[in-house]
Amino acid sequence: MKKTSGTDRTVTRHWRPATRAVRGGTWRSEHGETSEALFLTSGYTYDDAATVAARFAGEADGMTYSRLQNPTVAMLEERIALLEGAEACRVQASGMAAMTAALLCQVSAGDHVVAARAAFGSCRWLVDHLLPRFGVETTVIDSAVDGEWDAAIRPNTKVFFFETPANPTLDVVDLGYVCDLAKARGIVTVVDNAFASPALQRPMEYGADVVAYSATKLMDGQGRVLAGAVCGSQQFVDDVLLPFQRNTGPNLSPFNAWVVLKGLETLAMRAKAQSVSALEIGKLVEPRVARILHPGLPSHPRHELAVRQMPDGTGPIFAFEVPGGREQAFAVLDALQLVDISNNIGDSRSLMCHPASTTHAGLSAEARTEMGVTEGLLRINIGLEDVADIAEDLDQALSAAGL
Repeated sequence: MKKTSGTDRTVTRHWRPATRAVRGGTWRSEHGETSEALFLTSGYTYDDAATVAARFAGEADGMTYSRLQNPTVAMLEERIALLEGAEACRVQASGMAAMTAALLCQVSAGDHVVAARAAFGSCRWLVDHLLPRFGVETTVIDSAVDGEWDAAIRPNTKVFFFETPANPTLDVVDLGYVCDLAKARGIVTVVDNAFASPALQRPMEYGADVVAYSATKLMDGQGRVLAGAVCGSQQFVDDVLLPFQRNTGPNLSPFNAWVVLKGLETLAMRAKAQSVSALEIGKLVEPRVARILHPGLPSHPRHELAVRQMPDGTGPIFAFEVPGGREQAFAVLDALQLVDISNNIGDSRSLMCHPASTTHAGLSAEARTEMGVTEGLLRINIGLEDVADIAEDLDQALSAAGL
């Protein structure tokens, strides 16, 4: 199998994002296939014993085992790194595998992690339950208040961990401020960028050290497979992340990697088009609900920051609150005809869910209240359907629920 010039980073680094999304990280076999090949293999054979010994010793390039390297998976890692502007990337079995690996690979008992209180339910579980179980101290703050980051720092603070925009309340973190603060204090920033993707926001341009993804979301974008990714410096990926991943095994299957490769080819077009539709739908919904959380709307408390950090679109996802609590929220969901009830996001289909009873159901009522995940909160992912059809469905669903 030979690599095309597409895997020569001295060549591909000058390519623009749209070209990288289609051509970056392309390896071709002797057959010269145009679409990336799918290598469904767990292991590899070798010409002689010395070759395999040299590969395992790190003295020679080449595949050893698909828990460590696989050609299809490696193509995806190169492409994501190129899109992100990162030196390296390792993909994971799911988004939560990526978040878990990004944290556990670098913290030990006695370390301290500062995390945003607004986060996906499973990410909060990592911070509230898993890390403390292994002796890692954690502090949860309001990530939208810059001063709380500085105030939370201790002598043993090792990591800042946050999402921006956050799930499901769309809190926006000032990337430049937080990343600069972290660098000045020797703290590693781990940013979950799943709501934006590298098509809309690249945290490393603001100084982030590690960017983690649920590639299940916008990167696949069509609700097909689970996948995750962790991007960082070559040193971080090789010396910090890889030993953890090699020995714990949260690896992505070659088939899922191939599917995400196909998704990346259209990522920018989808993310930008869905952002435009989400903004239009948000404007229609805003006058009819108690509160809307949409970073693209002037009513968002960090609207100016959001559009500065995401100049090509603020994403397909927003949330809104109905005044009648869970009963009225369920009434909206039950009246939907086009939009599906689903807890996925980043999909090409429009989807809506009730976070308090789905994505954040595993948290205590107190934690949900602290995060702003109320009983009346609904989260919507705007898809690629005709925006007029989405608007008509939401109009009739809101009307049916008395809004």
